[in-house]
Amino acid sequence: MKTKITGRLLANLAPQEKAYRIHDTSQPGLFIRVLPSGHASYMVTWARNKAITLGRVGKMTLEQARTESAQYLAEAHAHGEPLAVSQERKVGGMPTFESFLTDQFEPWSKTHHRDAVNSSRAIRKSFADLFTLRLNEIDARRIELLRTTWLSGGLTPASANRNMTRLRGVLTRAVEWGVLEVHPMAKLKRLKVDKRGRVRYLTPGEEKALRDAMTEREATICAERDSANKWRTDRKKDLMVDLNKLYFADHLKPLVLISINTGMRRGEVFNLTWTDIDLKNKIITVEGATSKSGQTRHIPINKELLEILTNWKDQTSDKGFVFPGKDGHRLDNVKKSWDGLLTLAKIEGFRWHDLRHTFASKLVMAGVPLNTVRELLGHSDLAMTLRYAHLAPDSKAAAVELI
Repeated sequence: MKTKITGRLLANLAPQEKAYRIHDTSQPGLFIRVLPSGHASYMVTWARNKAITLGRVGKMTLEQARTESAQYLAEAHAHGEPLAVSQERKVGGMPTFESFLTDQFEPWSKTHHRDAVNSSRAIRKSFADLFTLRLNEIDARRIELLRTTWLSGGLTPASANRNMTRLRGVLTRAVEWGVLEVHPMAKLKRLKVDKRGRVRYLTPGEEKALRDAMTEREATICAERDSANKWRTDRKKDLMVDLNKLYFADHLKPLVLISINTGMRRGEVFNLTWTDIDLKNKIITVEGATSKSGQTRHIPINKELLEILTNWKDQTSDKGFVFPGKDGHRLDNVKKSWDGLLTLAKIEGFRWHDLRHTFASKLVMAGVPLNTVRELLGHSDLAMTLRYAHLAPDSKAAAVELI
């Protein structure tokens, strides 16, 4: 039906058995659709079978409907369709942050990143609040608010920066793949961090306490195994391995000692295989594919470490991972046993990564050049190694004496 839509017509709209339309002769493209339920809406059409709802009759005025219809038709003439339709299509096809991670980023990351699993786990933990948002709804304000919440909760600026670096990487992929037009973090600045802040490392007294605690822990584990085997003997059951006949009760002591003597990162130690260790020539090779810097490096094996690795190899398999986890897979967690060891040693405010600081600090205090320390640690440049510079014996004192 075509007629001029008037106030009287609107007042007398009545539902029928089937939906029907009334096309306005005063404004091309504008029509009213009336459903059997009585619901009446203003709509505009710009091409065959192309229409969009403007608003409900009674909530939108006839004048508003005619004005918007004219605007929609003008946009359709200029762009092929109204801009609102283009935007709706764009939003409708825009993935949520979680679906982009699952469907696009993580499959790509597993192929291109060495530490993809841990990285994805960290992203999902840190940015769970963004999961339900579409990518184009994530803006600098939301990200800044999230970062402020972290800092208020006690997260350090350095940790916040690492989180932001991960998010930036995800959103960069979205821009490169054409999902986003503009990077929402383009103007978001990193937090300032003291790169030469206090370094936590074991003092001689703490290192002795840690070593004594490892010895005590091993004795306790052996005693518990002896007790368990006595119980089995009394009941004529098969005995478990006698730990007193082994060099180590479990993997924790050799893990800690290899970290103290090489300065390797925890993940690098977990990734070690026996093919990486040359006991004859006393060299450990950290493959670039498993190192943070992506560069292969070689670490000499000192006397203590040679004995540790030789004995550990004797009691374990000489194939696969040096420190295998369940079913021979890569070990990925020693938190419970590590925390228990620190409690036993009465050492506070110390992380596994600080074993790496201990290695570096002992070298610098012994007078080893910083560049040599850098090479052993696998730092890509000297800037990271300079955090230990203040430990060099008499270097600054000698400098100021020249004045």
